[in-house]
Amino acid sequence: MSRNGSDVLIDCLMAWGVDTIFGLPGDGINGLMEAIRKREGQLRFIQVRHEESAALMACAHSKWTGRIGCCLATTGPGGIHLLNGLYDAKFDKASVIAITGLPYHDLIDTFTQQDVDLPKLFSDVAAYSTRIMSAAHVENAVSLACRIACAQHTVAHVAIPTDVQEEEVGAAEPSMRNVQHHVSFAHQEGERVPEEPELARAIEILNRGKRVAILAGHGALHARDELIEVAELLGAPIVKALLGKAAVPDDHPLCIGGIGLLGTRPSQEAFEECDTLLIVGSTFPYVEYYPKPGQARGVQIDRDPSRIGLRFPVEVGLVGDARKTLARLAQRLKAHADRGFLERSQRRKHEWQALLETSARNAAGRLAPGRLARELAPRLKDDALIAWDSGHNTGVLARYVPARGSQQFAGSGMLATMACSVPYAIAAALAFPGRQVVAFTGDGGLSMLLGELATVVRYKLPIKIVVMKNNSLGQIKWEQLMFLGNREYECDLTPIDFARAAEAFGIRAFRTDSPDSCGAALDSALAHDGPALVEATVDPHEPLLPAKRIEKFAQNLQKALDQGTRDAEEIRAALAREPSRTQLSGDGRSGEQLIGAEGTERVGEARRSGEAMTRPVDEELDASLASTFPASDPVSHSTTEGHRAGR
Repeated sequence: MSRNGSDVLIDCLMAWGVDTIFGLPGDGINGLMEAIRKREGQLRFIQVRHEESAALMACAHSKWTGRIGCCLATTGPGGIHLLNGLYDAKFDKASVIAITGLPYHDLIDTFTQQDVDLPKLFSDVAAYSTRIMSAAHVENAVSLACRIACAQHTVAHVAIPTDVQEEEVGAAEPSMRNVQHHVSFAHQEGERVPEEPELARAIEILNRGKRVAILAGHGALHARDELIEVAELLGAPIVKALLGKAAVPDDHPLCIGGIGLLGTRPSQEAFEECDTLLIVGSTFPYVEYYPKPGQARGVQIDRDPSRIGLRFPVEVGLVGDARKTLARLAQRLKAHADRGFLERSQRRKHEWQALLETSARNAAGRLAPGRLARELAPRLKDDALIAWDSGHNTGVLARYVPARGSQQFAGSGMLATMACSVPYAIAAALAFPGRQVVAFTGDGGLSMLLGELATVVRYKLPIKIVVMKNNSLGQIKWEQLMFLGNREYECDLTPIDFARAAEAFGIRAFRTDSPDSCGAALDSALAHDGPALVEATVDPHEPLLPAKRIEKFAQNLQKALDQGTRDAEEIRAALAREPSRTQLSGDGRSGEQLIGAEGTERVGEARRSGEAMTRPVDEELDASLASTFPASDPVSHSTTEGHRAGR
């Protein structure tokens, strides 16, 4: 049977392990759609409602499975719509190949219909972006694109003109140098390990460290046992970037939680007090949360040499696979007998967890965001797949939903794009049928790609969607207040009845707006056989604060409140409640100034919703720090700068 350019292209993708293509039909890719149709049963096409979702799903597919993801879009606007999801893949180093159509080959660059130069447009997002010239060119270009995407963990792009899709292979005359079938589909990814000199230097630094901390990111997800072994030897608390949330369960004694604006107090204090930092598979971007330059020596493990020393001035970079590199370190590291630094971190972890638990449990009146997440956490299965969105909801999930068992968490990391949670959840449900899949999102993100609820229904995916509805772009609101000291402006959202919208799509919906009804609503949704949505209307005034007081943020927040920002009194009341009260007193000072005498009297009852979990003075630690760092260059016990939520 004769084959055309489309047949060759789809067969190449399948040879590289592509089993699912996310996309939306269009007249610029009808030849490709026919080739996919002829391979039903061998290849799955997932029809989306927006091409941005197709790219996000392809990115998520790669993250969830470790295999190459694929998205397909038509000429012009279809290809343009892919870009946001493809940047998500580029930034988080997911392997994705994007296929787009082009106008007829002899009308390109003549201002014909939808004549967008997609190969040029994709040249920044893709490590390889090319235009197919004829059916004889397809196999070479597509195979190379897949190889680059897999080998470099990045995006590759191939654009194929409409008529080339239909061109018969036999009618396409190859050049004299293009020997037919000269490419290979063999896929082999080596797990590089560092050279001996670097390993020896790293071991010397880590063995000398008295207070070693570990930062684990996405690159450590497959190295849990080895990471724990090294941490145990070093007596090192494990701190996690958000992309590494599932690297070690949060209930493990060595794990003390996340870092950054979304992180925990014990993690921040560990970074403020450590003398050695081991970074494993992370380029957590917020430099201000790392140990200060000169405070700690550093060792970094990363498979990409260009990422070594990107955020922290490490002395040794170990370029290689995290699992194998950690295993080699474990063979030669000395067991640290002094566990004082680890034990202090563990005590602080228990205090922090008690603070969050108590404040969430004691929250009365309106549903607190933390209470919603705390109610969800124990209801998740040990092997659940949880997709986060980007915004205030991300911080709530990161802080109040602990990772446990073999749970996996994923969402947009370095790009931090909104609207990712439902596409990510769709990709998870398709890749792992039978496992519990939950999308935790905000009303801002969900509304951006609301049409994908139709995709959930179309493929009968039993996804559970939890919408943290505060009728606000919550994170942006708090950034305006805290980062700049400005009054909130245009962050309020026109309310949407997501429960009714979900039901219109054919999804079972439940509502909750109080602590008393929250658990029951979640139980009903999680027990439902098919897809379900929980619209959880939460208190919009609950703040998104760093775990420890940042003086600049506190001053800016005071300024915005004094200027009379929207709902200032309600915000003052929220700041008087736990855990905000303790977070604002992180340097030993009271949060009183942000509430005011008048406000204190008015919200006295709110103040009794929980007890501040202040850490007692640790004389042993203070003496150790004083001897290590002279008074002229003290270690700060409170962060002075900060930016967006860390990923």
